[in-house]
Amino acid sequence: LGAHMLEICTSIAEGKPSCEIHPLGIGGKADPVRLVFNVAGGNALNASIIDMGNRFRLLVNEVLAVKPEHELPKLPVARVLWKPLPDMQTGCSGWILAGGAHHTCYSQNLSPETLQDFAEMAGIECVLINRNTTIPQLKNELKWNDVSYK
Repeated sequence: LGAHMLEICTSIAEGKPSCEIHPLGIGGKADPVRLVFNVAGGNALNASIIDMGNRFRLLVNEVLAVKPEHELPKLPVARVLWKPLPDMQTGCSGWILAGGAHHTCYSQNLSPETLQDFAEMAGIECVLINRNTTIPQLKNELKWNDVSYK
C-alpha cells in the first residue's frame, strides 16, 4: 500500500479527486487539506535512489497496481494498492536486501528501461526487481555490483 498526504500528482487518480480536511494527530499543526483518491490498477513501478556511500543506487521494483477490495475511509489521502513482482516475499526481500528506502517514486508511465537508461547516463548503479527476479540471483548481482563500483 502506498499512501501520501502531499506531493501527489492527480494525473494518476482514478476518477475525480476530492479535497478534504481531516484531523492530523501528529506535529501540533492545523488539520491539513488533502487530496483523496484511489489510483487505477495496472502495471507500474516503484523507484528509489539510495546513497551507498561510494555510489548511488537506483532501485526499481515492477509492481501491479490493484483496485482495493474495500473502501479506505481511515486512510483519507492519495493511495494505491500494489502487488510487488515477482511476488510479495521475493519483491519485499529483494527491496530490503538492495537497501530500498522508505520514500519512493511511483509511476504508471515510466518503464524500467527508461530508468535503466537514466541510470546509465547518470553513471549510477541500477538494480531491477521484476517478474524474473530470484533472491539467489539478486544476491549475486548485488555482490558483483559492489565489486564493480569499488
